[in-house]
Amino acid sequence: MQNTRFLLSCLLFCGLSGVMIAQNTELRTLHSGEQFPLWGDSTGHYVQEATITPFFTAASSTAVLIFPGGSYFWLDDCGEGDDVGRWLQNQGINAFVVRYRVPGWWAWFYHSRLLIRGKRHPDMFDDGQQAMRWVRNHAEQYGIDMNRVGVMGFSAGGHLVLSQASYGEIRPAFVAAIYPVVTMTDKCVHERSRRGLIGERWKKSLELCDSLSIERHVPADCPPVFMVSCDDDAIVDCRNSQMLDSALTGNHIPHYWFHCKTGGHGFGVSEKKGSDESRQWKQHFILWLKKMEFL
Repeated sequence: MQNTRFLLSCLLFCGLSGVMIAQNTELRTLHSGEQFPLWGDSTGHYVQEATITPFFTAASSTAVLIFPGGSYFWLDDCGEGDDVGRWLQNQGINAFVVRYRVPGWWAWFYHSRLLIRGKRHPDMFDDGQQAMRWVRNHAEQYGIDMNRVGVMGFSAGGHLVLSQASYGEIRPAFVAAIYPVVTMTDKCVHERSRRGLIGERWKKSLELCDSLSIERHVPADCPPVFMVSCDDDAIVDCRNSQMLDSALTGNHIPHYWFHCKTGGHGFGVSEKKGSDESRQWKQHFILWLKKMEFL
């Protein structure tokens, strides 16, 4: 009789353990690929203007927040967003695609922010910080090590992640800036990104432009940086990356610059866009993470 009770207890325990394991596994995968709002209003209702989309994996405790490009006016949230999330997930890295607030095509075409505030700095920066808080709040639940949480940004998103590293209250462990916008003052500035970030009256905000020029404000304790740029980039002048490289070198910040001759702009993680040379950045990034002991 005692043996029967012992056997039943074991079966019950194993059954409950199986349920717990299944629930824990479900926590890591149930919402993968689904958008979650970053902000809530005063009544507790969520505001859908900024979202985060997780792509979970149990393979490691490393995570990367992804910020698509789009000149601070719109977002390439597929080629530089969800596609990147899936690629990192397949590499055994937790990924989170952040859709931050941007003014949109209407504001770009009609210059509507001459009349209304619209979306502009610091909205994008605030969304980036809130995304870091979201991941921090869910880190234990999903087995993420906050000392291994980095950020990756493309084009204008590159400027945004560099801003998080330079000015953020919550700062990433590492930064990946892919063909990034860097300066807001130099002659090689990407003017559309500057207008998208600051607004149509940017000329009256020269002090703000200076403060948002990353090459002038790299902190002494900036996290390690991985950079990608191409000499034939016709959208964002490669001199942006050259200035960033000089600033990081001058401040003795560990960084790696994957400098390509060809590839252009906007290739993301595509196996068709860019060039054979530029598409190698993905392998270099994974090797860099391992070398820096983030993976």
